[in-house]
Amino acid sequence: MDANLIEITDFQDPALDIYARLTENQLVNRADPANALFIGESPLVIGRALEAGCEPVSFLMEKKHALGKGRPLLERCGPVPVYVADEAVLCQLTGFHLTRGMLCAMRRPAPLTPEQACQRARRVAVLENVMNPTNLGAIFRSAAALDIGAVLLTAQGSDPLYRRALRVSMGNVFLVPWAYLPEDWPGLLRRLGFRTAAMALREKSLDIADPRLLHEERLAIVLGTEGDGLAADTIAQCDYTVRIPMSHGVDSLNVAAASAVAFYQLTRKPG
Repeated sequence: MDANLIEITDFQDPALDIYARLTENQLVNRADPANALFIGESPLVIGRALEAGCEPVSFLMEKKHALGKGRPLLERCGPVPVYVADEAVLCQLTGFHLTRGMLCAMRRPAPLTPEQACQRARRVAVLENVMNPTNLGAIFRSAAALDIGAVLLTAQGSDPLYRRALRVSMGNVFLVPWAYLPEDWPGLLRRLGFRTAAMALREKSLDIADPRLLHEERLAIVLGTEGDGLAADTIAQCDYTVRIPMSHGVDSLNVAAASAVAFYQLTRKPG
């Protein structure tokens, strides 16, 4: 085993800043993208990141896992630093319980362009200012499960590589291509051959089961931010406005729940 096990003795060691003191925005390091990082949590998420080609920088894990369930991961990573301690010490250092007992700091992968992300996609999701990392992770998990070819995000939304988004997605962020959109994204999608379907509860909207939607060769499913939903001008620029029928006076679904319903219905093959 080539892993470089380092027992934690000094909480102020600068090498531990990644795990204990840097914010998510500091890890993103927009001023120096070549050195931008993210934190993977749990063997499943870390394993999927490695399979996607992400480069590990260091690990933080319970001592027992370095020679146990973490060993197969470490054997894939060569002599990277592996900081180890008992669970109580790690909780004191990070301020939270580590899911499955391990974290891994990794370099962020090179970003895709929307054109690259959509290259082979028949159905894509567009997320306008989705801010909650839990919702974002759940949307990626549904996208992977329900045959969405790419996820496209506006710059104001949450980061798919935030630790919570990664954890909730169960690492599916690495299985679905994603990219950030320019401001004029409706025009870009049109040039790429997509028709756009805004998910919004409007009077003059199509039922999500309308067969016209299934017959679209390429369709972008557009979902809005928590609370306010899609902006009015976004809806106006889309080819369709689509609603999920509601009962019992419920006026809307959480964006993650709505995405799962929309992905399931709109990725079906036309009858």
